[in-house]
Amino acid sequence: MSKLPTTPSGPQRWSQYFGPLEDLLEDNSITEIMVNGYSKVFIEQKGLLKRTQVKFPNNEALVKVMKTVAKAVGRELSERSPCLDARLPDGSRVNLVIAPVAVDGPSMTIRKFSPFSINHEQLIEAGSFDEKIAYFLNCCVGARLNILICGGTGSGKTTLLNVLSSFIPSHERLVTIEDAAELKIKNENLVRLEARPPTPDDPGIPIRNLVINALRMRPDRIIVGECRGNEALDMLIAMNTGHEGSMTTLHANSAREALRRLEGMVMLSGVDFPLRVIREHISSAIDMVVNIQRHPDGKRRVASIIEVGNMESEVILTQEIFGYDEEKGFFTHGFVPRFVERFASQGIDFPRDFFGADYRIRQIKRR
Repeated sequence: MSKLPTTPSGPQRWSQYFGPLEDLLEDNSITEIMVNGYSKVFIEQKGLLKRTQVKFPNNEALVKVMKTVAKAVGRELSERSPCLDARLPDGSRVNLVIAPVAVDGPSMTIRKFSPFSINHEQLIEAGSFDEKIAYFLNCCVGARLNILICGGTGSGKTTLLNVLSSFIPSHERLVTIEDAAELKIKNENLVRLEARPPTPDDPGIPIRNLVINALRMRPDRIIVGECRGNEALDMLIAMNTGHEGSMTTLHANSAREALRRLEGMVMLSGVDFPLRVIREHISSAIDMVVNIQRHPDGKRRVASIIEVGNMESEVILTQEIFGYDEEKGFFTHGFVPRFVERFASQGIDFPRDFFGADYRIRQIKRR
């Protein structure tokens, strides 16, 4: 069995390996395909989930397609190894699960990779944020703030991370670290690292190892596609040791929940730190958290942007800078984050009336 062709076009397009899913894979308006057994195929289109009429003849035919894909990407799918997560030649991600893990029939999920980069103007047009927030985020990236992006599944975290990454000056050296390479960053001095999942015969290479290795590569910034586990500690250490301007994402439904999840990830890393020390690491490493949410209408919007302050009475101080309300739209509370003071040192001429006439810098102690 030959490997999947490296391009999705022409007579050897890789979509033909997926049988009945071929037309769905070639429809650029579809962003995700979810197969729950042979007869239930769902798609995400324009942010909304819907069931299609597409189906496989039976579960045996579906498993045959899944094993063909697994073999073509150089992996095994069997009872011994019933779960597989891999990257397709165009950057799309495929997740395959069969028995005995999949109880109600084999499952296949494909997150399609768009060959087109989305810029901040397109996100403004789509209503993800407004021009004022876009300008503010641009300044924050230019001022080398450490930024955490959070949101639920399919909320647009990676898309927003791509857009923020586009604000990074082209001369800087970047190292990106991902489970499956899907960031589209165009800096010339760029090193992309991709984790390797474990198999029964291979322990794999986890993201944590890649973060540790990245510190030896003289990066100006480190960008981790998503923090999921014990690599969070090493990411915080990197942010605290001269790699300002680094960014990452994690699953959380609010900005404050993201900080709590980060605490838990550090605890799972095996270090015997008191909770206060962990919170001090977080508060000194993270400058800002951006929460993006997917709304019932399918649109993805920045719901909140908060500044992360220092510790007070065992608690990390936070203050919302921007919010979103269905009636008011995007709004600011009128308070100015302390880190605005760093803009001038990076040559950023930030307007003093940006947050309104009442220009007050809050008393959150910073490092």
